Amino acid sequence: MTHRFDPTTLREYDIRGIVGTSLGEADAVAIGRGFATRVRRAGGRTVAVGYDGRHSSPALAAAVVAGLNASGVDAVEIGLGPTPMLYFAVHDLGCDGGIMITGSHNPPDYNGFKLMLGHAPFFGTDIAGLGTMAAAGDWADGSGAASAVDITDRYVDRLLKGFAPPPLTIVWDAGNGAAGPVVDRLTARLPGTHIRLFTDVDGDFPNHHPDPTEEHNLADLKVAVAAHRADMGLAFDGDGDRLGAVDGEGRVVWGDQLLGLLAGPVLRRHPGATIIADIKSSQALFDRVAELGGRPLMWKTGHSLIKAKMRETGAPLAGEMSGHLFIADDYYGFDDGLYAAVRLIGAVVDSGRSLAALKDAMPALVNTPELRFQCDEARKFTVVAEVLGRLREMGATVDDTDGARVTTADGWWLLRASNTQDVLVARIEASSEIGLERLRTTLIAQLLASGIAVPSGI
Repeated sequence: MTHRFDPTTLREYDIRGIVGTSLGEADAVAIGRGFATRVRRAGGRTVAVGYDGRHSSPALAAAVVAGLNASGVDAVEIGLGPTPMLYFAVHDLGCDGGIMITGSHNPPDYNGFKLMLGHAPFFGTDIAGLGTMAAAGDWADGSGAASAVDITDRYVDRLLKGFAPPPLTIVWDAGNGAAGPVVDRLTARLPGTHIRLFTDVDGDFPNHHPDPTEEHNLADLKVAVAAHRADMGLAFDGDGDRLGAVDGEGRVVWGDQLLGLLAGPVLRRHPGATIIADIKSSQALFDRVAELGGRPLMWKTGHSLIKAKMRETGAPLAGEMSGHLFIADDYYGFDDGLYAAVRLIGAVVDSGRSLAALKDAMPALVNTPELRFQCDEARKFTVVAEVLGRLREMGATVDDTDGARVTTADGWWLLRASNTQDVLVARIEASSEIGLERLRTTLIAQLLASGIAVPSGI
């Protein structure tokens, strides 16, 4: 027996596709069989399986379990919940790996799989290897069992371990994603006033799309924060591994700014520690970590890549502009939007100031959101290489950790190839609007020189 995946589904960080078009239950069975074979070859026997609130998720989860069992691995089914609860289950239950069925923040017709082998991320060549194994039918045979465990209360207990904040007024927006039931149980145990938005799980996402990095998805949160005069608002993506936030004045506190707020308490406990942020993050963050006595490390974008770098460096904290926040200080080091929310509340309380006051104290920089330019899959990395070549010929100051990050007296701009889509991603940050425009002009000139169409208004 062999299987061939649609080549677009096996991505760098996870497996993802459109259900019924590029992804289906046969793929899930093959993923289960291939992953079970890897687990057995590593000496393991049990894999935790969870799923998000998308309509296709229960059937895909059942198919994954069937594949695991057919290759001799026992499945521990934790049911519906956020991705970090699946990661927690692997640690707490002593499983040898985990598979989460989730489409994350993608449109409702998408779904996918996030995997961990042991306590380490499973990505890149590991994921590509599942395709090779499936094409060859290189799977172990066996007979595994399936059992169900309700771990939600244990997960909430762990989120709240040692956490005793004063009464606050907070708005929580789950976006009808898988984090909703955990938000309900979590807030029921906190002092103060907690307003919950869209905590009922609905795979159609009827209120707004669950992606807190897009500011328009935070509109309901901002309205509720203003109406209740809340101290802050917190939002989660579809599978709960990313955090978004607004302050009491309704201003967005972006992912790199959240990381900066979390860094203070962590560096007091771990003086001189390495703090990792992805290459899209503000220079203000790296400067702030250095001011606090930490060692800032700029690294590649991608949750799996960041987690691997944390393990390599022993960093107690890391994060991305996308809202993935990784806390290994008194936690497990995986990206958990709910735990990051708890730690953010604690950091704000410890500061003795409001989140709005902390936002006010941040450097006044101007920047763009993530800019995306369509580019053929086969060409996107070549374009970045062309840009790097021209910049080096010009003697520009360039960091090529992940694409091209160019620093000038005005600020910086970044161009990188997405690992998950057929696009080039850019971001610009400057100390003034005039400087931002100069950087924008340079970026556009580089794109045009490589034949990339630049939409008007960018």
